[in-house]
This record gives sequence, C-alpha cells and structure tokens, in this order.
Amino acid sequence: MSEMIRVHIYVKGLVQGVFFRANTQKMAVELGLKGWIKNIPCGGVEAVFEGEEEKINKMLEWARKGPPAAKVDGLDIEWERYKGNFKNFEVKYP
Repeated sequence: MSEMIRVHIYVKGLVQGVFFRANTQKMAVELGLKGWIKNIPCGGVEAVFEGEEEKINKMLEWARKGPPAAKVDGLDIEWERYKGNFKNFEVKYP
C-alpha cells in the first residue's frame, strides 16, 4: 500500500454546469478516495482528496481534463498533511 496523502485543488475553466462535481465524485469513489468537492464563486471548483498517493495522482490526472463537456484551464494544487477525517467523498452545496 502506498503512502496516504491529502491534496487540496482549485480547478479553473469551464467546470460548472458540465457535471464536473458529479463525475469527480464518481471517479473518487471508484478510486477509494475520501473528501469533498464544491463550486466556488469565481466559476471554478474546489476539492480535497485523501487516500493513497498513487490513486490521488490518478485523480489529479483525470481532473486536468474533467468530463467531456468541461474545459479545464488550470489546476492549482496544494499538498497537505493527511488527516483521515473524512468518511466518504461528497459533493458540497452552498
């Protein structure tokens, strides 16, 4: 098993109204990751993922493209210390 890590990301581009959050949640659950995702006022999305490093890297690779209707312009990534305080992966609504 690889190291458990935590990453906080901000996704810029056309990522609201294109099922980005729902598809991210589906992918995170498939990978066994925990955390959350939500829309942010600037038009992007913000997410936190916790899990095995290898699986987080797969999630980040996917997030750089997103679902078919999305147009990702950039990904800001902040690596954080693993906390293990999530039970699942959820979509947060304002």
